[in-house]
Amino acid sequence: MRRILIVSPHFPPVNAPDMQRARIALPELRRHGWDAVVLAVAPDCVEGAVLDPLLEQTYPPEIRVVRTRGLSPRLTRPLGFGSLWLRCGSALRRAGEQLLAREKFDLVFFTTTQFDAFALGPRWLRRFGVPYVLDYQDPWVNDYYRLRGVRPPGGRIRYWLSQYTARRREPAAVLQAAAIVSVSSAYGPDLAARYPGMDAHRVRHIPFGASPADLDVARRHRPERPLVPFGDGRVHFVYTGRCGADMAVSLRLLFRALKRHLERVPSDSDRMRFHFIGTDYAPPPLGRQWAMPVAEQEGVAACVSEHCQRVPYFDALHYLDRADALVVVGSDDPSYSASKIFPYLLARRPLLTIAHRNSLMLTLARSQGLACSYGFDRADDAATEELVEAIRRDWFEQEGWRRPPVTDTEALAAHTAEGMTARLVEVFNQAAAHRK
Repeated sequence: MRRILIVSPHFPPVNAPDMQRARIALPELRRHGWDAVVLAVAPDCVEGAVLDPLLEQTYPPEIRVVRTRGLSPRLTRPLGFGSLWLRCGSALRRAGEQLLAREKFDLVFFTTTQFDAFALGPRWLRRFGVPYVLDYQDPWVNDYYRLRGVRPPGGRIRYWLSQYTARRREPAAVLQAAAIVSVSSAYGPDLAARYPGMDAHRVRHIPFGASPADLDVARRHRPERPLVPFGDGRVHFVYTGRCGADMAVSLRLLFRALKRHLERVPSDSDRMRFHFIGTDYAPPPLGRQWAMPVAEQEGVAACVSEHCQRVPYFDALHYLDRADALVVVGSDDPSYSASKIFPYLLARRPLLTIAHRNSLMLTLARSQGLACSYGFDRADDAATEELVEAIRRDWFEQEGWRRPPVTDTEALAAHTAEGMTARLVEVFNQAAAHRK
């Protein structure tokens, strides 16, 4: 049995998107010949963490999770910072080095959007001879906000500092990695362009998966304080997950089509409700709304509600499972690969997808026979008009929201927890052969 150290600073009961790869892979790894130890940060050290104890029941109880502690955000916030890595990175590094010094590991897997953790890879390779694999769930060096002129999360100064650090640390981490996996097919070519001599094929495209067992848990679960009044006689459309400035085009297309529909069928203004849940990553009270401002601009705010704070994972799945229909709004960045699409598809509810035409989300939605799937590549008036009219006609007038998908289980198989982990293990087996 080979042994792997999985570095995932966020880990259950913390509900954070970047721990999902590790969580859903754990039940499958031992079957493929890998014994895992997880290195994480203690939940009470994660600022604004949404805790979901049910998540701890979704991986084998014998999995060993080593939790480290650092500075409490209560101590650092008055000083002007709350970064998890600045507060807890040193403690996590020390704990990892103690594990690697005492025990034999064949591989280290960094699966997190706390990208500074990637810099531990070259250090541990040099000190302990253990190869490592990086999981690019987002770009580490990211020009999106500069190119689009959009204010980055946390402000321009803080983001500039993080990018300065990223450009200094990424080269060694990437070039010395035994392998790299990514959620987007665009990340490999991007890295190869940034580092001449690097083969883009070294980066294995493995999107996030979804566990059908999670939906079974969600069907038995009820939120403590429900955000959607199911059963009140209205039609409830649900979106769960991050929104942001990069989704403004998708939101505008949706709300403009809704406005046009309501002009024709005014009675639906009382019948239809759109719910956007967990749309901002910032901890309370720092979270901001993203969908409501666009809804107000388009004149449909009365039909829209937004709960920007994150909610427990199984609350979110509950809303997906109970909704009359689901809505996925995608980024204007074609490389963005939202993991949320997989539970949406497994929920088998009618689904409206609006995303960049090169988005993986759109490809997967169409593979499931979802006719109400719309792609854009620009936001000029002509293109907007055409898409708005198509959404109005297909989704609202012809009631596409009543038509569930014809699920292609074979097409989805590669994106289940089992399929995703099988592909990960192929990477792990090859990477472990690099051990010095």
